[in-house]
Amino acid sequence: MSLVWLFDMDDTLHDASWRVFPQMNLEMTRYIVRHLQIDEAAAERLRVDFWRRYGATLLGLMHEHGVRAAHFLEETHRFPQLEAMLRADRSERAALRALPGRKLVLTNAPRDYALRVLRHCALLRGFDGVVSIEDMRQFGRLRPKPDARGLRAVLRRARLRPAQCVLVEDTLQHLRAARRVGLRTVWYTRYSARRARLRHGRPAYVHARIGTLWNLPRPPR
Repeated sequence: MSLVWLFDMDDTLHDASWRVFPQMNLEMTRYIVRHLQIDEAAAERLRVDFWRRYGATLLGLMHEHGVRAAHFLEETHRFPQLEAMLRADRSERAALRALPGRKLVLTNAPRDYALRVLRHCALLRGFDGVVSIEDMRQFGRLRPKPDARGLRAVLRRARLRPAQCVLVEDTLQHLRAARRVGLRTVWYTRYSARRARLRHGRPAYVHARIGTLWNLPRPPR
């Protein structure tokens, strides 16, 4: 059974914590201010609370405030200066190229933004496909990571068995959900080292913890 690698994008394939995430968090907070009519401090608290409880700020806004996903994603991911905000390690790109097997990007980001990032970071050609948040649906309802139902739907449409898939991801909530579905899980901590240092070892639902893609566990020959 050949392995299929599923890679998260932000803070896995590029250093989103450098400039993208700070700006993205600001755009999300501003969106909450505009659409919920609350002050910036309250909006910031709500953004963080939704991320912690739901695994994605968007999910909290959808469930508790009826926000339309497409509208939220369009307003918070425009980034006219995106190319100047991106940073990716050439050595990590080389590690991806050397990795055998089929490779897919699995991201909670909207497709247009994801393609812009992957193209600018010279990563797009290294993948066999991109699964964006628009693709994570079940019965017409958006179910991005860490929703296990959305992940199962993605695998079913791609005709993949969970046991043949490895998720490489920086967010533990998403890895926990993937493990429940039956995927192998790799916690990638290179770009989120500050958060990773707060936790010692690795949780039981994580098969491997790595700081470079060169240390990805290779399948047996």
